[in-house]
Parts: sequence; C-alpha cells; structure tokens
Amino acid sequence: MEKMKITEARVIVCSPGRNFVTLKIFTDQGIYGLGDATLNGREKAVVTYLEEYCIPALLGRDPGNTEDIWHYFYSGVYWKRGAITMTAIAAIDMALWDIKAKALNTPLYNLLGGKSRDRVMVYTHAYGKHLMETIEKVGQEKERGYCAIRIQSGIPGIDHTYGVTEGNKPYEPAQRGIPREYSWDTAKYLNFIPGLFAEVRKAFGEEIHLLHDVHHRCTPVEAARLAKELEPYHLFWLEDPVSAELQEGLRLIRKHSVIPIAIGEVFNSVYDYTTLITEQLIDYIRMPLVHGGGITHLLKVAAMASVYHIQTGFHGATDLSPVNMAAALHFDTAIHNFGLQEYMPYPDLVQEVFRTNYRFEKGYMVIDDTPGIGADIDEEAAQKYPYSAACLPVNRKTDGTLFYW
Repeated sequence: MEKMKITEARVIVCSPGRNFVTLKIFTDQGIYGLGDATLNGREKAVVTYLEEYCIPALLGRDPGNTEDIWHYFYSGVYWKRGAITMTAIAAIDMALWDIKAKALNTPLYNLLGGKSRDRVMVYTHAYGKHLMETIEKVGQEKERGYCAIRIQSGIPGIDHTYGVTEGNKPYEPAQRGIPREYSWDTAKYLNFIPGLFAEVRKAFGEEIHLLHDVHHRCTPVEAARLAKELEPYHLFWLEDPVSAELQEGLRLIRKHSVIPIAIGEVFNSVYDYTTLITEQLIDYIRMPLVHGGGITHLLKVAAMASVYHIQTGFHGATDLSPVNMAAALHFDTAIHNFGLQEYMPYPDLVQEVFRTNYRFEKGYMVIDDTPGIGADIDEEAAQKYPYSAACLPVNRKTDGTLFYW
C-alpha cells in the first residue's frame, strides 16, 4: 500500500431511534474509514475521549500502521483498559482497517485471512410477556428463517424482565432521562425458566438452536442449579450466568453442568478472559469489536481462545451501529473458530443514516465483496436525528437492594 497520512478525523453523533457514535478518519489520498464508537448510555464520554485526547495524536500518522497505533493508544497513555478507552481505541482501529482494505481495493475479510466460510450463522431474539406469547414469538422467528433463537420471557410475579419489551415496540432498554428502576426476584426466575424451555422444546422439537441470557443475575451456585436444570433442553449456550468479573466463579458451574457458556459482552480486554480461557470455563467469547479494542485486539483474543477450543459469539444488539455489525461479519467470515453472531434487525430510521453491504438469508448473514468494511454513513441524514441522552435501567431486589439489571 502506498504510504498515506491521516489528515482529519471527526466524530458523528446521531440518534435515529437510538444514539450512535461514529468516527470518520480521512487521509491525504481521499480515502476515509469508519469506526463504531457507540457505548450505550455513556456515548458522550467516548466522544470527549476521542476529540480531546485521541484525534490530535492521530493526525499525520500512516493509517496502515494499525498495530503500532493500537499500542500507542493502549500502552502509550498509561491508563489502560476500561469501557471508555477501549471503545475509543476500537473506533480508531476499525476505521484504520477500513482505510487499509479500501486502499488495497479488497474486502476487509481478505486482510484477516480470507474466507473461512461463505456465510455467518446468526441468532435473533424472541420474547413475550408470558409463556404462551413467548412460544408464539419463537414460531414467528422460525418462520422468518432463523435457526438459532435467544428466548427471554416475562416471569409471573415480576413486573418487568430484561429482554422483554414494553408494548409492541422493538426492544430498546435505554430510556431518556435518568435510569428507570425495576424490581427483581431471583427465586421466581429460577423456578420459571426451566419450564419455559421444556415447553419450547415440546412445541418445536430439536430443530432450532435455543439460547438464553441470564444477564449476570445469578450467584455461581444459583447459576449451577439453572445450568443443570436446563441441560435436558440442549441449549446452544447460556449467556452471562454470573457477573464474571470474578472469573473463578465459573468453576462451580463447570463442576455441575456441561451446558455451553457464553460470557463477556461487557468485557473490554483479553485480561478479562485469561482464567476463563486457560481453564476452559467457557465455550464462547461475547466481547464485541466496538468495546473490545477493535479488530487488532480481537484477532489476538480469538487466536488465544482457539487454542482452548473456545469459539466466538459476538454481541450484536442494536445498541451497536451497523458499522460494527459489518466489521464483525468480516471478522466472523475470516476466523476459523467462529461460533455464532448475534443479530437484531435495525429499524428503518437507522437504514436512512447507515448504508450496509450485508443481508440476511435463511438464518445466515452474507456480506458482499465491497472494498473495506462496506458500511457508510449519510452525514446529512444523520443531522436530522440529534443526540438525546438515554440510560439503561437499574434493578433492585424486592427488598430494595441494588442488583444487576
């Protein structure tokens, strides 16, 4: 690649239905790259980090030096890791890989090893306010062609449950203003979920992959009980059964169950995973490109995981922009130890702002051979949807104790 220089970078913040942050890096050869910098509920913190500290240090650099630039913003600033820092680094890294692939006139996956597969299996979400509605929604997603479905349901005796929408609108937990507070009862949850999956299997048999997200709300012994009771229903994975900052907590689950475990959509570094990987305490890594330091870092994490028979299962909800989704699909296409990709279709408003090169086909996503990541942003359209602060909810136990949402 002919040597080029970064001449400008700017951050685009918009809210077509929800808030997105996009970094756009320009070069002296007329090539630009995009990176997703969205951190749900803390978007402006990443914007400030990029504008005040990162962009001034990017100008004049060769965008092809992705490894050196990654370490400059990780090791060079002394204050390592953290969601804000790693999301900013991810946006820079993603945009630089986009530039590099465009300059070489090739799709991004060719720079990551070429194609390991022709299509990427994805899972979607099915949820209902009660058991029967949830089963109905599973059937609808199956009819749409999905062969892997994450199932969440309202629970008797609990007013609001993670993963279940209020009303008939698409699921969007972030709300304008200060966080809403909800009430939680783990005992009711543990008593209900095994029966839910028994009914889903009774209705649909073994023909679809089933997943469930605990969303960090169990202790290790509670998670071990749940995993053991869900074993007969052959889940593809059980997601975030515990809050895994304490990596050793997964040992107890492994002692009592062989159910596959997916962990880490809130992680942002390989160091969040070292015990989980080397002791084979999990089966899928969930840390997405946008929160995990970008392509440069995730290539290393995925390579380490592959040695221990662990696959990827990247977070891909609509709180990440289509730029991240496109980059993730290139990554999924290229690496050998891909497992599954989360996918939630974006509302039409989002499609007005972002242009993408991927499509859904019978349970899989396919990307074309557009050079680079293949995603773009319409800045004029973005201006029609100004930023509006929104926060994720907060959970409390029935006695008022703050708890994991």
